[in-house]
Amino acid sequence: MRVGFGFDSHEFEEGKPLMLGGVRIESPYGLKGHSDGDVLLHAITDAILGALGAPDIGELFSDEDDRWKGAPSELFLEEAIKRMRERGYRLINLDCVLIADRPKIAPHKSKIRKRLSELLGIEESRISLKGKRREGFCESEGIACMCVVLLGEER
Repeated sequence: MRVGFGFDSHEFEEGKPLMLGGVRIESPYGLKGHSDGDVLLHAITDAILGALGAPDIGELFSDEDDRWKGAPSELFLEEAIKRMRERGYRLINLDCVLIADRPKIAPHKSKIRKRLSELLGIEESRISLKGKRREGFCESEGIACMCVVLLGEER
């Protein structure tokens, strides 16, 4: 078994679509980033890559490479999953925390978990998604995400 930890954060940017876990959330602001800025998919991607001891998302998909400008973060996750399978591992479970004062995460959790289940090829019961507020901590407005994955060898 292998454990991986992923973290990502982005500031808000007005007029950009807000993507969380591959789901578009209605909002007047999205997240700054070279790609679509999906902090949840970025953190999951880094957690899987970390569990494998592989290069991180920034090394594989540099923000200096125009190929990834505006790219959907699902592409990054697909690459991490491909590498995971090539090395003979499967995703056992995923535990994520989105840290945001806005938007509220609770109304979107079900839809996000469903999409993550589709993207990752695991049952929703193996995905934990929590939303937490900053409670005055940190000055900047945006969203941060932390994820832990457990990988096991394919049987």
